[in-house]
Amino acid sequence: MRYRVLGGTGIEVSTYCLGTMMFGFIGNPDHEACARVVHAALDQGVNFVDTADMYSAGESEEIVGKALGGGRRDDVVLATKVHFPMGEGPNRSGNSRRWIVRAVEDSLRRLGTDWIDLYQVHRSDHRTDIEETLGVLGDLVTQGKIRAFGCSTFPAEEIVEAHAVAERRGLQRPRTEQPPYSILARGAETSVLPVARRYGMGVLTWSPLASGFLTGRHRKGSPIDMTSGRPALMPARFDPESPTTAAKLDAVEQLVALADEVGCTLPQLAIAFAASHPAVTSVIIGPRTEEQLAGLLKGAPLVLDDAVLDRIDEIVPPGTNLYQPDGVWRPRSLTDPAARRRPVADRAAADPA
Repeated sequence: MRYRVLGGTGIEVSTYCLGTMMFGFIGNPDHEACARVVHAALDQGVNFVDTADMYSAGESEEIVGKALGGGRRDDVVLATKVHFPMGEGPNRSGNSRRWIVRAVEDSLRRLGTDWIDLYQVHRSDHRTDIEETLGVLGDLVTQGKIRAFGCSTFPAEEIVEAHAVAERRGLQRPRTEQPPYSILARGAETSVLPVARRYGMGVLTWSPLASGFLTGRHRKGSPIDMTSGRPALMPARFDPESPTTAAKLDAVEQLVALADEVGCTLPQLAIAFAASHPAVTSVIIGPRTEEQLAGLLKGAPLVLDDAVLDRIDEIVPPGTNLYQPDGVWRPRSLTDPAARRRPVADRAAADPA
């Protein structure tokens, strides 16, 4: 296992980060089995574990907390996130000071720890000034409840804004970004990854296997089982009649052949690709079982040469998304018609000279 420094924090993390989104009722409800996955990862040199309060409504954090009990907490760089709703009613989500102060205490309790190494804002929040969010996160660092903070799936322009506000107001700045990034979803290469690198941010990427398309389980000409796994959770992403699905499966066939030439599995090729970008610190892998983990970790030593990366560029050109990788959240500028339409009374008015 290789290690890299996380965004100038001085914290060294493994190039593979254990993601735990699939721990709990949404994926693997067997707590003991999930704990064995955690222990197996740590035994193989993984020292970076990522979760979130909203994963299985807090159950994932509880599983991770139990798994790290018994003396293993000090060896782990532990990351979690805040933003999505945790219960019904107002003020139980978002990036406000009011919510973050409460949410961090809930996460600390579920994780069974006194501190969080990396606390990430899971998505941006147009209702809350970024100054408000940076202020409370800086306070949590000062209080020792978190060691560093970052963001997840922020547009490049909002990363820039966060750094500009931090500099202007004398606030602590985000040290990491967590974007979706895979061979089939390379949009982050256009601006997010260059911006993160320019600001010296650590980058931990999610969904390197493209929601399962780069596992090799889904192949062209074979029916997709829509009753279980990711297809059941995200049916639109696996729609067999969709041109997007067809494009992904076409790419998969070419990538399977390339992986065979390299002498690795398709998942190993996919993760090595993500780790090869100079902005990327660590790649999040999300196995549900020990068997899946073992298969992924066998590829940890794999380094792709320029010839292989050139072949990948031919299959999926740089900066290209074959699908929209973040199906959970879209910016208000796209979801709220009022954000992109002038009021009716103003549409016919001439702009002032």
